[in-house]
Amino acid sequence: MLDLARIEAAREAIAPYVRRTPLERSDTLSRELGCEVWLKLELFQKTGSFKPRGAFAQLLEVLPEARERGAVAMSGGNFAQGAAYAARELGVRCGVLMPEATPPNYLEATRGYGAEVELVPGMPAMFERFERYREGGQVALHPFAPESMMAGNGSLGLEIAEDLPGVTDVVVSIGGGGLFGGVATAVMGRLPSARLWGVETEGADVMSRSLAAGRPVDITPTSLAHTLGAPTTCQLAMDVVRRLGQDVLVVSDAEAYRGTRFLLERAKVSAELAAGCTVAAARRLRREGRIGDDARIVLVICGGNVDLATLCEYRGRFERGVSLG
Repeated sequence: MLDLARIEAAREAIAPYVRRTPLERSDTLSRELGCEVWLKLELFQKTGSFKPRGAFAQLLEVLPEARERGAVAMSGGNFAQGAAYAARELGVRCGVLMPEATPPNYLEATRGYGAEVELVPGMPAMFERFERYREGGQVALHPFAPESMMAGNGSLGLEIAEDLPGVTDVVVSIGGGGLFGGVATAVMGRLPSARLWGVETEGADVMSRSLAAGRPVDITPTSLAHTLGAPTTCQLAMDVVRRLGQDVLVVSDAEAYRGTRFLLERAKVSAELAAGCTVAAARRLRREGRIGDDARIVLVICGGNVDLATLCEYRGRFERGVSLG
């Protein structure tokens, strides 16, 4: 069961392998929004995102089997690197399935951590082959669904609660829902009065669509926020969002880009659209009066694996009138 006790146990287990990342106040964003705004800089985690937290938690639960049989992971984004790094550190042979369209910097980094990368035509093929490897006996590392993954991710939420016990609102982006599930359970387990807000981008809004349908649905992601591009979610993540989330906001890629640009120019961090979208969500919440003057908001800056070429592409699309079509 995903609860505070399990998250605390996961944090103790993964502590030798992960970093406690900084929580820093943004003076500029605090002035803009008229309330206290803090940035949880998880992009300074090893591999550039929060994913090693859950990857280590998954592997440590089944380490003897993983060392004997090897492991397989699937990811079009940051989990590939997180799983590869965790496997290397724990002495586990690991293969990673990745879509053929994965940006080169993700492929190079994943191979650099020692994993064998297998490219597949697309998301459906990746999930199908992942199941085949699982059935063949390899330990399967999932990017968001298992409780162990969410428990590891929840260690991030414990850090927020400890570093800013007066936090009133936490904004977390949602891909498959594993980050939100862990962070929400941890923060509200320690600080029951806090409010958790999810945010997705248009075209990577599988959680919003699943909540509307009342069950996990499949989508074909189209958002430029590739690390939010989960083609489905899971029932556990949906249950946590329903139970602990205030709302899930959906912002445009253009809004997420403006958040990413703000973080680069004013916070001096190079963040993904998956992190920039939290800035867009905070601005909307404040504009709509859903967050008050006395708020103390934390934005989870979940990852920074974006290269210069991609940032230039974003600028061309959103600042020079180039169509998204």
